[in-house]
Amino acid sequence: MSATANTANSAIRVPGDHRTGRTRRWRSAGLGVAAWLAGLLFFLPIAWMALTSFHSEADAATNPPSFTAALTLDGYREFFGVGGGASPWPALINSTVASLASTLLVLVLALPAAYALSIRPVRKWTDVLFFFLSTKMLPVVAGLLPIYLFAKNTDLLDNIWLLVVLYTSMNLPIAVWMMHSFLAEVPVAVIEAAQLDGARLPTVLARVVAPIAAPGIAATALICFIFSWNELLFARVLTGVVAETAPVFLTGFITSQGLFLAKVCAASLVISLPVLAAGFAAQDKLVQGLSLGAVK
Repeated sequence: MSATANTANSAIRVPGDHRTGRTRRWRSAGLGVAAWLAGLLFFLPIAWMALTSFHSEADAATNPPSFTAALTLDGYREFFGVGGGASPWPALINSTVASLASTLLVLVLALPAAYALSIRPVRKWTDVLFFFLSTKMLPVVAGLLPIYLFAKNTDLLDNIWLLVVLYTSMNLPIAVWMMHSFLAEVPVAVIEAAQLDGARLPTVLARVVAPIAAPGIAATALICFIFSWNELLFARVLTGVVAETAPVFLTGFITSQGLFLAKVCAASLVISLPVLAAGFAAQDKLVQGLSLGAVK
């Protein structure tokens, strides 16, 4: 009797289960389509910029735009100074040095600070984190004049190492805030075991904490690198010829003679490639790091 009742109940639940499964599949398919549409929406401007960079200036300036125009490399030749223009390599090298050096300094300074705030007991650690984040609430323009006067009086104008220090100070609060949440997921028992074996703090940070929190550190490094590479205001005001960065070099294509759209698109694509390549290479670490600790 009981087996017959269970069989009947199972037979009754099957249609509902099928409907629920079909609803979930449709919902997943709808979310997938929405994700693809959102991705295409963000990708279309980049694709349009890449296509325009291979057009001549006459074809790039047409309205409406021409999709079937002849392709050419003139924009890239002009960007790299083949026709006698300014070479972009010094600016690209300056951006690389400033971004990599400041990112490395940020990681070296942020890792011990985040370790102290997340693993070691610190009184009122939430106040400390809020103080770190509150430094980002000041408008950048408000601090531009004092920094310019300081750089002028200390003969640091047009110096790449001044940008390294500025980018480090600008990205350090965000790095500490991000890495605090990442290091909070490191098991304290592992650290205590290493300390019992005689490991000192530098060894614990380098060989125990850093490997466990590697995705979070990679995500923090990538974000700091992107912020440093794209920074324009301080580089535009504090540099001239020697320490000119890639974004400042890009603004030089906008002159009183007009906007050379194809050449600007070619320059923008080349300057964006390091950031795009770094993001593509570390996308798994970035997603893993940003989602670390989100699901318990």
